Amino acid sequence: MDISIVLALAGGLGLFLYGMRIMSDSIEKVAGAKLRGILERLTTNRLSAVFVGIIFTAAIQSSSACTVMVVSFVNSGLMTLTQAAGVIFGANIGTTVTALLVSFKLEKAAPVILLAGVLILMFCKKQKITRWGEVIIGFGVLFMGLSTMSGAMAGMKDSPVVLQLFASLRSPFLAVVLGAVLTAIIQSSSVTVSIMVLLANQGLLSMDIGMYIILGCNIGACTSAVLASLNGKKDAKRAAAIHLLFNIIGTVIFYLIFLFGVHGIVEALVALAGSNMGRVVAYAHMFIKILQVIIMTPFIKGIVKLTYLLVPGDDKKVGYRDSYQLKYIGERTLLNPATAVVEAIKELDRMASLADENLNRAMNVLITLEPEEIEEVREVEKNIDFLSHAITHYLVKINQTTLPIEDLKNIGALFHVVNDLERIGDHAENIAEAAERRIETGVSFSKEAQHELGEMMDMVNTILRFSIEMFVKSTEEHMEDILHLEDAIDEKERELQQKHIDRLSNNECTPEAGALFSDIVSGLERVADHAVNIAFCNSYGESA
Repeated sequence: MDISIVLALAGGLGLFLYGMRIMSDSIEKVAGAKLRGILERLTTNRLSAVFVGIIFTAAIQSSSACTVMVVSFVNSGLMTLTQAAGVIFGANIGTTVTALLVSFKLEKAAPVILLAGVLILMFCKKQKITRWGEVIIGFGVLFMGLSTMSGAMAGMKDSPVVLQLFASLRSPFLAVVLGAVLTAIIQSSSVTVSIMVLLANQGLLSMDIGMYIILGCNIGACTSAVLASLNGKKDAKRAAAIHLLFNIIGTVIFYLIFLFGVHGIVEALVALAGSNMGRVVAYAHMFIKILQVIIMTPFIKGIVKLTYLLVPGDDKKVGYRDSYQLKYIGERTLLNPATAVVEAIKELDRMASLADENLNRAMNVLITLEPEEIEEVREVEKNIDFLSHAITHYLVKINQTTLPIEDLKNIGALFHVVNDLERIGDHAENIAEAAERRIETGVSFSKEAQHELGEMMDMVNTILRFSIEMFVKSTEEHMEDILHLEDAIDEKERELQQKHIDRLSNNECTPEAGALFSDIVSGLERVADHAVNIAFCNSYGESA
C-alpha cells in the first residue's frame, strides 16, 4: 500500500479526533453549566434519566464525557447510582448520533462550516458567541478529517494487502475483540464507528462481521469511565461498573442473536438504508443501542445491586465535623471541570455548617464558662482554617482548567465565600477568648446583658441560615428577609452599645465587663455582614 495513503489516513484521523475534541470541549464550556443543571434536576426516575442521557450525549457528542461526568456526580454524592444508571443507559443511545451524521456524507460542506466558525471567531467579541464559533470550527475540522480519510480509503480499494486483511477477518469473537481494543485506544466509540461508516462506504467492510465489531466498540467505550473511577470512591467505581455491565451484557445478548441470524438482520438494514452501506453501519449502531436500553432498563435496580458484588465494602464516611478531611474534593475525588464548582460548593456548605455550629458553641460557652468547650471551639476553628486553605487551593486549581463559561466568570465569588466563612470562624474564636478572659478575671454579665446577647444571636443565626441556603441552593427566596435583618442587626448593635454605655454610666457593670460586651456585640454585627456577603454571591454571583 502506498505510503501517501497511510499518511493521508493518519492525518485524516488526527483531524477527526481533534475536531471531535474541540467540539465536545467547546460545547461543555458554553453550555456545560446548563447541561449539568439538567443532569441534577431531571434524573429523578429511570425514564427521565434515560432521556436526559440521550439529550446530553447527543449535545456534547461524547458518551465518554457524559459517563465521566456522571461518575464524578456519583463520587461527590450529587447523584444516586440508580439515577446514574439511567443517564448512562441514555448516553449509549446519544453516542450514535455522530456516526449517523457521518453516514449522511456532510464532508463536502466541511470547508463552508469551517469558514463560518473562523469568521465568527475573528469578528465576534462576545465570549459566548466565540465559544459557539469554536463548536462550529470543531464540527468543520471533524468533517475535513472525514473527507481526508474517505479519500485515503478510496485508494485502499486497489490494495491487495488491505483487501486480504479485511477478508481474513472471519471470526465473530476476534471482531468483537478488535472493536473493543481499537475503541479503548481511541477512547471513543463514535470515532471507531464513524471509521467503520467510511470503510463500509468504500466497500472494504463486510457488514456481517462489522456487526460484531460494533459490539466490541461498545465495550471499548467503557475505558474512559473506568479509568476516571480508579481514584474515586466506591460508588464512583460502581457507576463505571454499571456502564461496563450494560455493554458487556448487551454484547453477549446480541452476540448470540447475531450468531443465529446476522445475515438476515444485515439484509433488513440494507433495505432500510437504501443500499447505503455507511448508513447501514450507523443504523446498526443506533438500533443495537436502543434495543439494549429497552431490554435492560427494567433491570436497572438489579444491575445496581450487582455492582455492589463487584465493588464490595463502603468508604469511610466523612462527616461535616471530621477534622482535617475533605469530603467532596481532594485526592479521593475526580477533577471534572463540568462538576468541579458544584463539588466546591458542597464542601463550602460543609464548612459553613462548621462555622455556624462553632459560633453557637462559642456564644454558649461565653455563659457556661466550660474550659473543655473553649478548647473545642479552638479545635473546630483549626479545622475551619484547614478547609479554608484546602478549598482555596482547589479553586485555584480548577480555575486553570476549561471550566464552563458560567462557572469560570463567577468563580471569583467562591473565593469571597471561603474568606467570609473563615472570618466567621475567627469571630467564634474571639468569643471563646472572651469567655476565657471572663474565667481569668471573674467578670460577670448581668441577666439583662445575657438576654440582649441571646436576642442578637437569634437574629444572626437567622440571617446566617438564610444566606447559606441562598448560596447553596441558588435561590433569592430570602433576599428581602436578609436585607431587613441586616438593617435590624445594625440597629440592634447600636441599641446594645448604647445600653452598655448607660449601664457603665449608672455603675451597673464594670468597665471590664462592658468592654467584653461591646466587643462581642461588634463581632456579631460583623458576622451578619459576612452573611450578607455570602447571600449576595447567590451561588456564584459577585460578592457584595
